[in-house]
Order: sequence, then C-alpha cells, then structure tokens
Amino acid sequence: MTSLRIAFAGTPQFALPALRALLKSPHQVVGVLTQPDRPAGRGRELRASPVKLLALDAKLPLSQPSTLKTPESRADLERWAPDILVVVAYGLILPPPVLALPRLGCVNIHGSILPRWRGAAPIQRAILAGDAETGVTIMQLDAGLDTGPMLLGRVRPIGSHETAGDLHDALSELGASALIEALDGLAAGTLKARAQPVEGICHAPKIEKSEAPLDWSASAIRLDRQVRAFNPWPIAETRFAGESLRVLAARVADPSGQHDAPGTLLGIAEDGLRVACGEGVLAVRELQRAGKRPVSARDFANAVRLAGMRFGA
Repeated sequence: MTSLRIAFAGTPQFALPALRALLKSPHQVVGVLTQPDRPAGRGRELRASPVKLLALDAKLPLSQPSTLKTPESRADLERWAPDILVVVAYGLILPPPVLALPRLGCVNIHGSILPRWRGAAPIQRAILAGDAETGVTIMQLDAGLDTGPMLLGRVRPIGSHETAGDLHDALSELGASALIEALDGLAAGTLKARAQPVEGICHAPKIEKSEAPLDWSASAIRLDRQVRAFNPWPIAETRFAGESLRVLAARVADPSGQHDAPGTLLGIAEDGLRVACGEGVLAVRELQRAGKRPVSARDFANAVRLAGMRFGA
C-alpha cells in the first residue's frame, strides 16, 4: 500500500484519537497545525492545546498560525508538501489556497452522518432532537459549511442515557478508525467520494450558554435531552430558593400524564429527586449548588427542605 504524506490540523481532545491512529498507521505525519496557546484557568496562563502536547511528545513538526489567510501563515504547510491534509476540530476556516494545496485535498472527521447536522454542534443537536442514532462522516472539505463530498460513514446508536460528553468520546474513537480506513482507500485508489444527499439537511449551530436554563413546562423527555446534551457544557440549570442550581444528570421517571405545577418537587425516590414537568416527571439524579461540589439527589434532599418547594422559582 502507498504511504501518504499527511499534515494534520486539530486542536481539542476530540482530535487526539485520530492523530494517535495516524502515528500508528503506515502513513507519515509530516507536520501538525494547531491553534495558538490560549489563556486558561483562574490564572489565565497560556495553555497548549491537547494536539500540541501530543505533537511535541511525538516530536512532530508543529505550526500554530492564528490565521491561514496569508502566504506567511501557510509557509510551514507548504514546506511539508503533504499529499493530504487531515482536519479534525481545528478551529480555523481553511481558505481556498489551503484547500487546493495537497494533491488529494483536505479531509475532515465530522461528528454526524451527513447531511444530518451540518455545523458546529452536531453531537449536542442530535441528542436534543432525540435522534436514535448518529455517527461520523469522513468527508472532503470544500468552501462550504460541511457541504463537501463524502468518502465513508460509520453509524452508531445513541444510548438513552448518553451525555454529549459520552458521545463525544465514542465518536472521536469511531472517527479515528474510519479515518484510517478512508486514507487507506484513497492511497490504494479504491475509495471514491460521493456527493451528499440534497434532502435531510439540518443545521447544528453552536451551543449557547443561554440555552442552559430548564423550562419545567416542557416535557420530561425534552428536559432529559437538555440535561444530557448540555453535559459537560454548559450544564443545564434551574433556580431553587432564589439561587442557581446546576442539573448534571437526570432520567425520565414518567414520560406522560399530568401532575402538579411544573417544577414542583414530588419527593425523593430510588431513581432520584422527582420533579413535575409540563408533561411527565423527571428524576433528577445529580445536582450542584453555586460554589459547591456536585452531590447526589439524595444528599441534596437531606440538606434542604423539599416540601412545597419548586424548581425554577
């Protein structure tokens, strides 16, 4: 099999399994692009990206341009002369000169089965929509937003209790194995790209902090999806006794039926702290008060008065 010269562009944790898989493959990683170091933590000290740390550990050539729009910013990439550029959650838009630079173009691991959920937050939007399955697509990049032709896709079910964090980790591993399969096919000349379907296109805008508050007049099913989709960020939240309260984990205790006023605390049970919703009952299992550590629903119930209290008030 022909060994490809691969440049890799990625930044966060999601990109690590793909880079590790490339380093174990017959292909040669000739250089890594990642975002510049960013201030992080309470001290706002500059912190290297996860991809940078792995690249340094593997002694790979590294470049951290803040843009790729100028010839100077693309100098390292041009010098590496890659056959293909693999892009995984890089964080910079690739201008036309970059898209045209590798002889085999640029490929991307996208966290959905395209054209379902084009955009920045396919994992969270899939959970919010109640999708039964998701997956990854290895696609060729073009000038559009996740509009390029597809090389291959891999599907997996979404578990009824999976959070966005769970799905993120699973899809990063699934994407890594699919990427190697796609690259091997490209190297051998046996894999051809195909255009995306024109039907079934959905857009997945990035998650905003303003989406975190829970509206207890919604159904228990909808609220459960919010809790799972917003974990690990921005974390679903509500109000309790005049203070902010984060809801980290929950389960649907009863999907239907009419109960007390939405937000009414119905008492503690084996599955958690039961809360009346617009339709059905949600069992909240883990919570966090402002400035405190996360606690189980039972520990929370032991520390506060529940009788006559409501969430969202």
